[in-house]
Amino acid sequence: MTEEIIFVEGVDPVQIFGVRDANLQAIDNAFPKTKVTARGNRLKFYGPKSETDVLKDIVQELLQVARKKGEVKRGDVETLLALANRSEPVIDSVSEPAMVTDTGDIILHTHTGESVMAKTPGQRALIRASEKNDILFAIGPAGTGKTYTSVALAVRALKSRQVKKIILARPAVEAGENLGFLPGDLKEKIDPYLRPLYDALEEMIDHDKLEFHLAKNVIEIAPLAYMRGRTLNNAFVILDEAQNATNTQMKMFLTRIGFNSRAIITGDITQTDLPKKHESGLISIQNILKEIDGISFVYLDQKDVVRHKLVRDIIDAYEKFESKPRK
Repeated sequence: MTEEIIFVEGVDPVQIFGVRDANLQAIDNAFPKTKVTARGNRLKFYGPKSETDVLKDIVQELLQVARKKGEVKRGDVETLLALANRSEPVIDSVSEPAMVTDTGDIILHTHTGESVMAKTPGQRALIRASEKNDILFAIGPAGTGKTYTSVALAVRALKSRQVKKIILARPAVEAGENLGFLPGDLKEKIDPYLRPLYDALEEMIDHDKLEFHLAKNVIEIAPLAYMRGRTLNNAFVILDEAQNATNTQMKMFLTRIGFNSRAIITGDITQTDLPKKHESGLISIQNILKEIDGISFVYLDQKDVVRHKLVRDIIDAYEKFESKPRK
């Protein structure tokens, strides 16, 4: 049995403990072998080391949420508790089981000092597979952190000078809106498709440095079509939302990869926006490349969802609905 003491500093302890200690009660119920007590801004855990270590991590995550958002919601607590009890992800037979290095799950530290880390077994598997393969496919539903984790790996590779540039690409597939009818010039038309990639970068890199990298093309964010005819050397390349790439586009992208380059292709094969006459390149590529050494497939599922708890429930509900026979 071990004892862990954490001092809640920089935020109102009520944010962490919850009104009438509701958050602490939820944590206490989830870890029955550990005694949880709070006094002032002092939080103490007493129980098996395997539980107290996890509880310490959960509280640190809640502190980050409170500092960033200004509040901790009950859903945040429930999501972190759910993540603490995850099973291993489904991963292809070529890849090794998910492992964590001696330094833990931290990928990098942001410009504000916050840790960007793997939070689920699926994300750990993604990191491990990326370290061992030049080309990695990360396939799973929304909210599993595929894009965010991939961008973090790319930023780490750039900072450690493993590569000279980062290239982030997305298919600009129209989903309910026609590009021609959106206001603005071409850049303004395609920026909404690329916004999630900007959002991830802005969390990890200081604004001025990011603007400098973008201006110098050290970091490039562009529609997939802009990759045609290029050779991408000394780069960390990410193709996001790859379920919206056709077979022809997928082949074009993969054959752009040059010397000393790595690539991660992410997507959700259940959410393609392609016209019915076009097959998703992400679906067919699983059979085309599955036997090639140096290419790995990692599959994440609803157990790896790190957004609001309801996102996981929504994914489960859709899977049940879509598995029912249609009349």
